[in-house]
Amino acid sequence: MKDYWKILYNGIVPGNPVFVLLLGMCATLGTTSSAYNGMMMGIATAAVLVCSNVAISLIKNLVPDKVRIPAFIVVIASFVTVLQLAVNAWLPALNASLGIFIPLIVVNCILLGRAEAFASKNGVIPSLLDGLGTGLGFTFALILLGGTREILGTGKIFGATIFPEDYGMLLFVLAPGAFIALGYLIAIVNKIRKTV
Repeated sequence: MKDYWKILYNGIVPGNPVFVLLLGMCATLGTTSSAYNGMMMGIATAAVLVCSNVAISLIKNLVPDKVRIPAFIVVIASFVTVLQLAVNAWLPALNASLGIFIPLIVVNCILLGRAEAFASKNGVIPSLLDGLGTGLGFTFALILLGGTREILGTGKIFGATIFPEDYGMLLFVLAPGAFIALGYLIAIVNKIRKTV
């Protein structure tokens, strides 16, 4: 049981895909103009990560080594397609907001990395927990980055006004603000990790 908590915790803090491993930067920078967009992209990626990890751990002994990576990509792409169709049908506003980034979950290196490094070598429960932990870590990072950019850029977070929009800095709503905010957040996380 202790090992299960360690697997879950690893993806959230010491192996955070954004702040520590610097993976998935396309989705991280492209979808975090607001905390809501970051949260929804994180949840979508986490759902695909959990499902694909479980599926890959179930079929790991059936897939020949020569076609292992393409098989993993097909599994991931299948879950992304189901997710995209569901979002398009039930959450059209979110689909319009996230746009191309939902289908791009297929090529997010976090998913293939966890499939190759963990799910293909472990059982179903550890793979599920690894996907959940990594997904939660990714979601946390996107919410933090999106929230930081939204507060600094518009003075709001999740629709709640923190300060008047006139005092916001437009830079943080735009693409360069994503790089600046991410750089500072990575520096803060590294400082915290060294002191703990």
